[in-house]
Amino acid sequence: MALDQTPPLNSLGFAKAPADTRVVVAMSGGVDSSVVAAMLAEEGYDVVGVTLQLYDHGAALAKKGACCAGIDIHDARRVAEDMGFPHYVLDYENIFQDAVIDEFADSYLAGATPVPCIRCNERVKFKDLLETARDLDADCMATGHYIQRKMGAGGAELHSAADASRDQSYFLFSTTPEQLAFLRFPLGHLPSKDDTRALAAKYGLGVAMKPDSQDICFVPNGDYASVIRKLRPEAADPGEIVDTDGRVLAQHDGVINYTIGQRRGLGIGGLADPLYVVRLDAEKKQVIVGPKSMLATRNVPVREINWLGDAPLTSREEWHISVKVRSTRPPREAIVRPQGDTTAMVELLTPEEGISPGQACVFYDTDSSRIFGGGWIHKG
Repeated sequence: MALDQTPPLNSLGFAKAPADTRVVVAMSGGVDSSVVAAMLAEEGYDVVGVTLQLYDHGAALAKKGACCAGIDIHDARRVAEDMGFPHYVLDYENIFQDAVIDEFADSYLAGATPVPCIRCNERVKFKDLLETARDLDADCMATGHYIQRKMGAGGAELHSAADASRDQSYFLFSTTPEQLAFLRFPLGHLPSKDDTRALAAKYGLGVAMKPDSQDICFVPNGDYASVIRKLRPEAADPGEIVDTDGRVLAQHDGVINYTIGQRRGLGIGGLADPLYVVRLDAEKKQVIVGPKSMLATRNVPVREINWLGDAPLTSREEWHISVKVRSTRPPREAIVRPQGDTTAMVELLTPEEGISPGQACVFYDTDSSRIFGGGWIHKG
């Protein structure tokens, strides 16, 4: 009887030696992706590092801690040199401008609260960069995201990171099954960020103690208003602050300076109860304010759903799962009622405040760490 000569699976899930497995690593220059690249290189994989130049590295944006600024490209290149694998910088500025920055500005002006990091993953990193990885004959692409990929009965599944405080599932819900089959997330199982930094020190990486990036890469210091003012100067036009009945309460100096749920800085005094921003109307140049009770939302319309369940979304009239409507909030119990293959009405069992069109609504299994995808909140 012939013995099965199939080699065991390597750590990336391929039945061949690491040296025969090519992996493209998306390197931002930060500690997470640098550790992934160094770890795989040490294990003997055929590593190719790729860093994306996403925007103009001018003085206004090239700041420490901003993703892919000039210093970050230098840091990624140094890691590749130290670990002995090739590294390439790809100019994706035009793609990034068209796919991410322009939509960010337009949706913000439309009164939404955009999440450009999701669109970047969806339209740039996991689309164009992933295709580049295939063109380089890679077997897979690895990133430094804190999320887990596990094999289930129906193929690759998306799961939350072991460290809940680092979990990035909210920003990766739109990853498709086809993309998930090609992607790897080597850090998702680590107990904490301290473990990642310990690995960086072990590999002798100069970025071991580099600070985490806190801001959207093209929005230095979190100043949305200044970026949008440059992209869409009309957003700084003055207008009126009105109540829900249309009565003028004050003047403002541009809708870009306000966000849904904002209370401070409205310039409205002498009221018994505080008022909050409940809606933005960029077309009329109006900031609409109302009582806090108007911020509480129970029913959330969701579209552009990327469904990652084993059975089709429309195979049930309703799904009892948990959802996350803000990246900083824990998942809450909800009922998802499909209205089509990519649309649904989500009922939150406990109403949440500050939900805004443009945010993501991400679906979670209540009994495990699995993510069932998600979609985009809209006005309905």
